[in-house]
This record gives sequence, structure tokens and C-alpha cells, in this order.
Amino acid sequence: MRENTLMSAEVVEPYAEALMSLADSQNLVERFGNEAKELLSALKGSQELQQFLASPVIKIEDKKAVLKQVAGEGLHHYLLNFLQLVIDKKRTAFLTSILEQFLARVRERTSTVLAQVTSVTELNQQQRDRVKEQVKAMTNARDVELETSLDPDLIGGVVIKVGSQVLDASLKGQLRRIGLSLEVTAS
Repeated sequence: MRENTLMSAEVVEPYAEALMSLADSQNLVERFGNEAKELLSALKGSQELQQFLASPVIKIEDKKAVLKQVAGEGLHHYLLNFLQLVIDKKRTAFLTSILEQFLARVRERTSTVLAQVTSVTELNQQQRDRVKEQVKAMTNARDVELETSLDPDLIGGVVIKVGSQVLDASLKGQLRRIGLSLEVTAS
């Protein structure tokens, strides 16, 4: 497992850096960031697409055609060329990680933090805004990007993760803490 992580870092870092360099030189960091988010969302939303792109038996031309179709007409041609290069170099298995690393660099550049928010139900806009303000206060970031997921086991409330910090404001977390304090007092 460690070898795979090391191999992944050796592949992902240079590609993410190259994409940032390209975006920077063309003054397209924000646009590439937005397009990379959309593409990453499509990749994460389809296990079949990830498997198709990572498969060594699928022809390079077929992968390029599918990726172009998924990306759509609005994708900047420099970013499309970069993605095709990733395919040519047979690094499509790392595409999700490359895009994630690139987006991490974009967030660094714009003083934006990524907050992973887990809740029982989908958050409405007012709740999303409150979470963003709370995260800004916690981190002194200029902006906050939310990545949301659902977990019915939380019962209620939210869990917010920013880097290594975790704010557990869920009912499940509160019940667990009560249970732990009861165990300590019973001992």
C-alpha cells in the first residue's frame, strides 16, 4: 500500500504542478479550477467512467473521445489538451488524484479551505452559508469550499472536517460523548 501511495505521489505531483503552471501562465487558474471541479464531480459520480478510463484494454482514442464528451464543449482547449496528454502517457488511473491535487493548489492560491460536511439530509442554502461562516471563523480563510455528503447514521446535526480538524455537532456524536462520560463516572 505504501508503494502505491509513493508511486501515486510521484505521478500526481508533477502533473498537478504542470497543470497549475499552465493555468498560471495563461491567467486561467480560476477557469481551470471551475472546470476541474466539474470534471472531478463527473468522475467521482461514475465508477464506470473511472474504470473505463483506467482500463489498459481500452484504446487511447476511445478514452479521449469519452473524456471529451464528458467534459463538454465549454472546456478550455488547453485543459482538454492536458487531459489528452494524461491519457497519452497512460496515467488516467491517476486522473482523479491529479485533479484533486490541482484543486488543492488552487485553494492555496486563493486562501480557500475545503470543508467536508456530512449531514443526515441535504443542507439548504442558509445552512450552507452558516457552515461557511463558521469555518471561516475557525480557519481565518478568505473563502470556503464545501464538499457535502449524507450519512443517515448521524441522526441529526452535522460533522465538519477541515484538514485535520473535526467539529462533530451530530446527535450521534453527542450521544457517544454522553456514553463515554457515563462510563468514566461509573468506573
